[in-house]
Amino acid sequence: MELKQYFNTIRKWWWLIAASTLVAMISSFIAVQQQPSLYRAKTTLMVGRSLADPNPTGNDVWLGQQLAQTYAEIAKRQPVQEATKQALGLTWLPQYNVSLVPNTQLIEISVVDTVPERAQAVANELAQQLIEQSPSAPERQQQERRDFVNRQLQEIEKAIDDTNARIQDLKQQLANMFSARQIADTQNQIAALEQKLNTYQANYAQLLTFLEGGINTLSVVEPAALPTTPVGPNRGMTVLLAAAIGFLLALGAAFLMDYLDDTLKNPDDIKAAMEASTLGAITVIEGETPDQKLVTALHPKSPTAEAYRILRTNIQFSALDNPPRTLMATSPNPGEGKSTTLANLGVVMAQQGQRVILVDTDLRRPTLHRFFGLPNSVGLTTALLQGTSVADGFLQPTRIENLSVLTSGPLPPNPAELIGSERFAALLEDLKQQADVVLLDSPPALAVTDAAILARQVDGVLMVVEAGGTRRPLAVNAKDALEKVGAKVLGVVLNRLQPRGDGYYYYYYYYYHQYYAHDDEGKGENDSQRRRRKQKPEGWRRLLPGGLGSGR
Repeated sequence: MELKQYFNTIRKWWWLIAASTLVAMISSFIAVQQQPSLYRAKTTLMVGRSLADPNPTGNDVWLGQQLAQTYAEIAKRQPVQEATKQALGLTWLPQYNVSLVPNTQLIEISVVDTVPERAQAVANELAQQLIEQSPSAPERQQQERRDFVNRQLQEIEKAIDDTNARIQDLKQQLANMFSARQIADTQNQIAALEQKLNTYQANYAQLLTFLEGGINTLSVVEPAALPTTPVGPNRGMTVLLAAAIGFLLALGAAFLMDYLDDTLKNPDDIKAAMEASTLGAITVIEGETPDQKLVTALHPKSPTAEAYRILRTNIQFSALDNPPRTLMATSPNPGEGKSTTLANLGVVMAQQGQRVILVDTDLRRPTLHRFFGLPNSVGLTTALLQGTSVADGFLQPTRIENLSVLTSGPLPPNPAELIGSERFAALLEDLKQQADVVLLDSPPALAVTDAAILARQVDGVLMVVEAGGTRRPLAVNAKDALEKVGAKVLGVVLNRLQPRGDGYYYYYYYYYHQYYAHDDEGKGENDSQRRRRKQKPEGWRRLLPGGLGSGR
């Protein structure tokens, strides 16, 4: 797929993309407005007391970090959760997260809840229950030991002070002694006291370590404060994210639908699929009845009428040295506009000054007589059943100069046999003698065999396909079926094309509205009156004085 095709797909489905994005934005905005605000409370704990130690070792820090990982996992387990719920009298816990502060011994417990007070209480209680799982948990026996250690520490502190004082006193006395024996005795006393002091200090350090805790301890560094500012939901980001998702989903759906859509939409599709040229592109013609769709007579200056004149010119140039005298219009499926195309093509050829005969060879669903308001009591089948090879007496003239119509007549039970008969071939030769161009309206090529039978008897075949309606495989099969019987397919008419802001189709469409905006006919009418006038057959009968004429 080329870049231009991507752009065309986006332009074609822009309304779907815009609507999907808008719906996603509005829906997400309404949804987030109904969501309550969220508050976050955080409690920070520390493993060990390395910060309190003036000379912590690397091993202490590493062990603290490893223990922190273990305690972080314990905080997520059911014992801690159940204990927290029981302590707070809750049946459930709000969402919380336990994480490690990188490269530290710190554990962070974060609780998110719609009630800020509950978030604070849960964060603090989770920290307390986690401490209960550590050796530093305050038990009765351990508290008694702490009291005993405190008393021992006080006694040792007093002994250390007394010993230091005694040592200092002996050192002062030593300075005034002259007797060698006294000096030796005093020095021995000082050495004994210093040894005793070292023992006191060692005992004091051990007791202090027990009191303050070792590496495997937990303590709260920062308790949870009451949150006052909500942390969510992020309404703006949610709306933008929903809009982006809606946009991408619609964009993907648009490309998927275009990928799955195998209909013929433009001349490039026709050239790629059918290996045929597009002789004309006709926009959608407004009107509910066939006579309202004869736009070349109703609105001869409209862009659609101009498109039919372009089609007429392209047909003439398709075989410049040997222009087709007999031309058949068909389509792969019913309802693709072949009869409308043939009727309008006949009008523009007659307006050029050529003698044109329209023959309705669709003996199953004839419609040509409805375009011109002609009776269909007699026609092609009548002439063939009467055994005549002359069309005189069965041609019905119209008020459009140089244009006559041979209607189908009563519908026969065997259309294919009649069209393939020698009488029909002779009748066609007679029509060629009476006109410059004979245009035949054929049944769809894939529905019945009538089109293949007719295609062998005419100079060229015009294939009519509906833009965005005819599937590629069916159009290719129809063209192949005609070429297998030796038919000469001159080209394809792209019918019911939607006018858009690109190419020359838009130019004619724009010119059409500009023209009618300054049309003197219908001055003083409102929009509804002007629309009714343009849809009625009388609107183009005024363009052709005397009306259509009834013919035979």
